[in-house]
Amino acid sequence: MEKQYSIVVLSDLKDATENILKSSISLAKTFGADIKFFHVKKATDVVDRDSQLSTFRTINEQHSLTKKSIDNLIQSVSKAYNIAIDYSYAFGNVKNEIKDYLTKQNPDIVVLGKRKTKFGIPVDSTINFVLKNFKGRVMVVGDQNTLEPGELYSLGFLNNGDIGNMDAFVSQLAEHSQKPFKAFRFTDQTNQGENDESILDNNAVEFIFERNSNTISNLSKYVLKSKINLLYLDRRNNNRAGLKSSDIKDIMGKVDVSVLLSEEPNL
Repeated sequence: MEKQYSIVVLSDLKDATENILKSSISLAKTFGADIKFFHVKKATDVVDRDSQLSTFRTINEQHSLTKKSIDNLIQSVSKAYNIAIDYSYAFGNVKNEIKDYLTKQNPDIVVLGKRKTKFGIPVDSTINFVLKNFKGRVMVVGDQNTLEPGELYSLGFLNNGDIGNMDAFVSQLAEHSQKPFKAFRFTDQTNQGENDESILDNNAVEFIFERNSNTISNLSKYVLKSKINLLYLDRRNNNRAGLKSSDIKDIMGKVDVSVLLSEEPNL
């Protein structure tokens, strides 16, 4: 019997929220998972310190507006894709509320998007916080080649080690993916070209990148060129495929498609 997975979607209710939800639904339909949606509004965005009466009025208004906004979004998406989504929200310190919520829910997968400034620069403090405090699987939804519920993934592997020896989670993911898979690996060897391509087996093509200052940028270009829409990064196999822990932050910032990170190796 296949495991029943649970997904938590963390959202700041910005423009990309619908794409984040659609990507989460894509995973949910693959794994028969349930989805919970959670939003935190900073207390400083709600509280008016000039007047206690005004503060109470503002909090009540914000509760009403926030609930209505989330309810309209969830109902629309749930109806479109025929899936139930539970939701909740909180006012307070964003990181504390997220940590408490994840501790309480203990999901299998956390999904969130990249926040950007008006200049298009990624703001990844929330991503870094989640990766530090949640040791399970994390999907960061990208801007390009978004996941569509009901459609096969175009799946790429980074640092997976042995594609022929997948665990149950990855095997189930692979069953809902196009073939052949794309695999990406980094190397410190200088006798190779900037990137090489080789055939692993009938189901996978491997791209090998020489490590230099442009490695992650080159990876990002190849991922888009290969029309990958989900890049699976195995954090349990560090050093098998030339990946360093410090690379993860760069990958989150530069790779524009959705990245799904495995659980950490101590689980």
